[in-house]
Amino acid sequence: MKHGKRYIEAAKAVDRTVLYDAADAIALVKKTAVAKFDETVEVHLRTGCDGRHADQQVRGAVVLPHGTGKTVRILVFAKGAKADEAEAAGADFVGAEELIPKIQHEGWLDFDVVVATPDMMGVVGRLGRILGPKGLMPNPKAGTVTMDVTKAINEIKAGKIEYRLDKTNIIHVPVGKASFTEEQLADNFQTLMDAIIKARPSTLKGAFIKSATMTSTMGPGIKLNVAKLAN
Repeated sequence: MKHGKRYIEAAKAVDRTVLYDAADAIALVKKTAVAKFDETVEVHLRTGCDGRHADQQVRGAVVLPHGTGKTVRILVFAKGAKADEAEAAGADFVGAEELIPKIQHEGWLDFDVVVATPDMMGVVGRLGRILGPKGLMPNPKAGTVTMDVTKAINEIKAGKIEYRLDKTNIIHVPVGKASFTEEQLADNFQTLMDAIIKARPSTLKGAFIKSATMTSTMGPGIKLNVAKLAN
């Protein structure tokens, strides 16, 4: 992969042979985020899980104390009083069956999170092939299948993020923006790690977090000292 001058210059600040403590990594991420936009700071965790086994799936959600710095667009599948409640709580889009063809045939995906009341999951299930691969399918573990749509919307707007294993058993999650203070990023990162460590599958033998990297959208990867992350 060919990198531009800015990346190459920024990468010089990172020692590839060093495993950094979280505080040092955060300082470096901010220093190496040199793009002209406010880059997202991301964490990538390679786990020792085997996601093919149901008892080794890792999935959940956590509210970051300082949010993600991103405006999240929420689509709620609900009817009647629950639809009214979702609108009152600030959902960006609310609907039911009528949204299916719009998503299926028109490719409408102008939303970041999907929330659904349990009675609507039969309808939402028809969108599984579209929403599933994009990580948009509502899920009870993530709190996005719920009757309490107000709580779900408030938490998401406050900075709730979902974490889950991808096909290669890696967890990719945002922890804020490069414009955040080091303290804000550290708070968010610690909150995220506490939640993920707690979600360690009881059947897992050996190391849970095998390696961890922090990076900004356009910046170089900074390897973290996994031993300090409580394994």
